[in-house]
Amino acid sequence: MTSYVIPPAPQASLPVDGQSERFPVRRVFCVGRNYADHAREMGNDPDREPPFFFAKPADAVVPAEGTVPYPPLTADLHHEIELVVAIGTGGVSIDPASALDHVWGYAAGVDLTRRDLQAVAKKMSRPWENAKGFDASGPTTPLVPASRIGHPASGRIWISVNGDVRQQGDLAEQIWAVPDIIAHLSQSVRLEPGDIIFTGTPAGVAALQPGDRVEGGIDGIASFRFTIGDKAA
Repeated sequence: MTSYVIPPAPQASLPVDGQSERFPVRRVFCVGRNYADHAREMGNDPDREPPFFFAKPADAVVPAEGTVPYPPLTADLHHEIELVVAIGTGGVSIDPASALDHVWGYAAGVDLTRRDLQAVAKKMSRPWENAKGFDASGPTTPLVPASRIGHPASGRIWISVNGDVRQQGDLAEQIWAVPDIIAHLSQSVRLEPGDIIFTGTPAGVAALQPGDRVEGGIDGIASFRFTIGDKAA
């Protein structure tokens, strides 16, 4: 029996829609600039260059419900609605033709971003993790098994703040579809069961304020509603 010098952290996990069992989260990968309109609004060329990835800690994924805290060290917290893919079967150098066989399920998630810190990191050629990987930076709905809904390749993806729709697109507008994302990522790391992937966001990212009511979802997968909490004192 393994012993530890300090108590190990609890296993990060996501609820599963309609089940008491939970999905253990191992690693969180995020795809940047996967919708052309969002790439343009961020000042980048939307041509189909190879996808790139950044990471969040597993315990940054929290339920997309109740109150989500406004993080410290920022005055420009942005929302980014995304399709979330949960890996159920691992592999390396996965062929796009078989990539969906590795998917356990799907959810809707929000990649919360400290945009001001990201801007500084970009300007100084530093990593983005401090802008992307803070506590509670990945509010996510319960997972829906692919065995129930299949593998959605199209469908409305949207988010509203205080009733005003800010982001709205379709999964079919992704520059890199889910099979291609999985194939590319598995060339650099061995994907394992429990890994999840945030697959990019459509145009319309904008700032959130304490007290904002955030609603959104992906047609045929899940919807959510939460409130942004007060800024830390």
